[in-house]
Amino acid sequence: MINPTVVDLSRMQFALTALYHFLFVPMTLGMTFILAAMETVYVVTGKQVYKDMTQFWGKLFGINFAIGVATGLTMEFEFGTNWSMYSHFVGDVFGTPLAIEGLMAFFMESTFVGLMFFGWDRLSRPAHLAVTYIVALGSNLSALWILIANGFMQDPAGAKFDPTTMRMQFKSFGALVFSPDAQAKFVHTSIAGYVTGAMFVMGVSSYYLLRKQHREFAARSFRIAALFGLISTLAVVTLGDALGRMDYLVQPTKLAAMEGLWHSAKGPSAPWKVIALPNDAKQRDAFSLGIPYVLTPLVAHGWNTTIPGVYALERDAKAKTINGIKAIIALKAYGATKDPTALAAFRKYEDDMGYGFLAQQFAPGQNLAAITPAEMPAVLDQTARATIPNVFVEFWSFRLMVALGLAFLVVFAFGAYYSLKNELEKHPMVMRASMWAIPLPILACEFGWITAENGRQPWTVYGWLPTFQSASSHDVGYMIFSLVGFVLLYSLFIAAELYLMFKFARLGPGVHAAPAKPAAMPVQSIYGQPGFADKQWQ
Repeated sequence: MINPTVVDLSRMQFALTALYHFLFVPMTLGMTFILAAMETVYVVTGKQVYKDMTQFWGKLFGINFAIGVATGLTMEFEFGTNWSMYSHFVGDVFGTPLAIEGLMAFFMESTFVGLMFFGWDRLSRPAHLAVTYIVALGSNLSALWILIANGFMQDPAGAKFDPTTMRMQFKSFGALVFSPDAQAKFVHTSIAGYVTGAMFVMGVSSYYLLRKQHREFAARSFRIAALFGLISTLAVVTLGDALGRMDYLVQPTKLAAMEGLWHSAKGPSAPWKVIALPNDAKQRDAFSLGIPYVLTPLVAHGWNTTIPGVYALERDAKAKTINGIKAIIALKAYGATKDPTALAAFRKYEDDMGYGFLAQQFAPGQNLAAITPAEMPAVLDQTARATIPNVFVEFWSFRLMVALGLAFLVVFAFGAYYSLKNELEKHPMVMRASMWAIPLPILACEFGWITAENGRQPWTVYGWLPTFQSASSHDVGYMIFSLVGFVLLYSLFIAAELYLMFKFARLGPGVHAAPAKPAAMPVQSIYGQPGFADKQWQ
């Protein structure tokens, strides 16, 4: 049995490294297409200011990209070091999109990013623009393949369990790639990155405008970012609804926790909770305030659909756990004897196998066959309760993400409106709001990641492999040592990012402009009298 403390430390380490890495990913996704848009205008119009914009914002993108790569490399190694049982169970399926991401998208992005930075004087304008678009495409393809891998963890489409090898095997590559959950998550996450990049450009531009510096440069940058951000925010809200719909269809426990549904919501009058204080221990709200006639059409896209709550899902989980226990007992018998009868019994209950794995942590000695009839009700109750993620965390991470998204919509709308009317500098509050909002899209992305991953618990592969069975058999001392090391190292990366970003943002775009020709200096005497030298030599 894996030490529960090791499992908790492994989860904490991966969560921290993922949260650290995700500080940089949205900016990379968003900045690439903003740079492409700016350079497109430069190629079309030939105006130097747009080239200066592309080069300046490109330098800030490059800082973020480099540190993002450094923080991301270790994450893939963690699957092998800290999650070896998970890697064994799904490695054939999960490793494929990660390998494709590394061989295709990451190498393409990394190769062409060098041409983007150093090819200004070596490539024609159209050729350099093509390179910039390839970098943007590469960064988004990286996100696509990583989210296909993550989508498999959320909804394991395209694979089938092999009782002989005890591994998940490929069934359909197309089903893996075109999983509705993976595709919805990719679009939602990528566009959230566009919002992040747009707010960054808009906020730094506001800083210059408030200080009356680089006004033409900042005004043009602000306008592009505001329009880009407004369109992206509208898209991310719309596609967030599609992702919520996917959770309703394939992850009902996540949805119940996200909406704080203890009891099933029936009929069109079901309220959508605006705020609540869910109590996970007592499985009820200490306080809640909702809006009626919103939840059912919002989630189910209908009026009379019943949305299952926590209590109903726990009842369903008990029935699945009984089947899952039978599946595990039959699987163990088949592994020992290769008896076709045992295999047939396993196939009968195969779809609920994961619930049998989950029940093992509550069985005496983790031996499902040893559960007595008197012990069975307690095992079923504990297993059913374990299928529900932390409701308080899920409820509030989702609502904070949504609240921030609506706030961005307001900021981008006012920024775009006043920028298009050339009245932006008459409204300093809009610029101050843009400047102070720079870190908030990153925070919203972190809340979104917590919503997705906390809502998947207690599974690493939803419905198939519990988290407590996925970790490697390390000792506690090793995990503490590596966790502290990662925290210190990644904190240095963040400090470096902030230092470099602040340094080059304060320097401003002037360092990128073409050097001005030296003006003719007036002839002056040591007394400061113009023309004095001429008079002396006439």
